[in-house]
Amino acid sequence: MHVKGVNLGNWLVLEKWMSPALFEGTTAEDEYYLPRQLSREVYEARIKIHRAEYITERDFVTIRAMGMEAVRIPVPYFIFGDREPFIGCIEELDKAFNWAEKYGLQILIDLHTAPLSQNGFDNGGICGVCRWSRSPEEIEFVLSVLERLAERYGTRKGLWGIEVLNEPVTENAWKLFDVPHRYPAVDAQLAEGSGPCTLEFLRKFYLEAYNRIRKFMPEEKYVVIHDGFELTSWKDFMQEDRYVNVVLDTHQYLMMAEMQGCEQTVEAYTAYVKEHYETAIAEMEPYFPVICGEWCLFNSLACGCDTKGGQSVLNGQEGAVSETLDAEEKKQIYRAVADAQLAAWEKGSGYFYWSYKLLLDTINEAGWIGWDSWDLGRCADFGWFPVNRKE
Repeated sequence: MHVKGVNLGNWLVLEKWMSPALFEGTTAEDEYYLPRQLSREVYEARIKIHRAEYITERDFVTIRAMGMEAVRIPVPYFIFGDREPFIGCIEELDKAFNWAEKYGLQILIDLHTAPLSQNGFDNGGICGVCRWSRSPEEIEFVLSVLERLAERYGTRKGLWGIEVLNEPVTENAWKLFDVPHRYPAVDAQLAEGSGPCTLEFLRKFYLEAYNRIRKFMPEEKYVVIHDGFELTSWKDFMQEDRYVNVVLDTHQYLMMAEMQGCEQTVEAYTAYVKEHYETAIAEMEPYFPVICGEWCLFNSLACGCDTKGGQSVLNGQEGAVSETLDAEEKKQIYRAVADAQLAAWEKGSGYFYWSYKLLLDTINEAGWIGWDSWDLGRCADFGWFPVNRKE
């Protein structure tokens, strides 16, 4: 197995920095507060227009033409429309399956958020709150969502697999990201009792999720588990014969390497990728097929300023005010980090780039220089990312 794909980020799970206009007129930093700060009519109109326009049939044609084989689609816990005040998006996923099957792509459904959040990140649905793993009711709700997704899509030709939960944060990552300060909670009462998930909890949850999904999804489809930012901690897990086609997903970003002390030079980036990513993936591949489900070319060197671990203009960072590199210099940086990372993913079983597109004006909006590297379409067009276009 080797998969080459891209994430459809910010389509069905919103991220403010990827599409700031959606949040205009509010102080909301995440999807939890957006419908709570807009009237029902305005919220519905914004979301429906966004979902209809952000990803369309044409994008599936483009992704296939780029030489990609699969898309990872982040979906929210309210996908079935049963959690007010949110609007469900199962119809959009139905459309995506029809497009994928028409154009020869596979879909990895990625449950990206959980009620009360599994990580406290903005992309976990609500900033600074991380209490899902302490709520038996909400754990059961998430399991029911996975079951319903497996029942609906389990036998679809276009299904590659189901990822049971995106980026549940464990202790080391909670400290590295300094979640309460990087993603401050709006409501201190709601955030009370927040903290990382334990590996012990995740193991138990993954086993239960596997059993629920496999009731409806045949064994040739993949069940994907996220490493909780602890890639080498899973060697003794799900190694029994009854667990079939389980894939371990790790997310590796150069901004996280910077947070761990990697110097902001091409040489340091490529050495870090080889020493840390390649080694760990090669170490884990005998136990699971390992995919890098999220990564990109973004780095502070190409931005022309220290982004403090990928903190955006929306996190109160200044960002670069003018370009410090010419187009050729940028291209050299990006090609070097692209080649190094792609070589690392080759030690495993493939990758999904984050993300296919974003709606950021990096020219007219101050501070966003270098952030276009999160957009695979732009990276391909600028020659930063090597694509094997289908003729």
